Amino acid sequence: MPGDPESMARTRLVASARGRVQGVGYRVFAFREARLLELDGFVSNEPDGSVRIVAEGTRHDLEALLERLVEGPPAALVDRVIERWEPARGQGTGFRIESGAHRGD
Repeated sequence: MPGDPESMARTRLVASARGRVQGVGYRVFAFREARLLELDGFVSNEPDGSVRIVAEGTRHDLEALLERLVEGPPAALVDRVIERWEPARGQGTGFRIESGAHRGD
């Protein structure tokens, strides 16, 4: 619930989006959504065809991002998003797109 201390504490989301998520604007989509939520972290393509998202912020905002990642941009077909929650590491650098290993976009 927004406003309670647990939802306002910073935490870290490590997510892997699977499906048709490379070459369809998924990284740019994730970047825009994370920036709108004022999260810190990055998004990158992975060699196995997935997209990795590492974001830090409040649990509330990260859960909002996760909902959007499951939906994805119109051209994507997201089969699933695997999530892992960790303590925040203090990535206060804004959100960026990393090139990573990619086949497109």
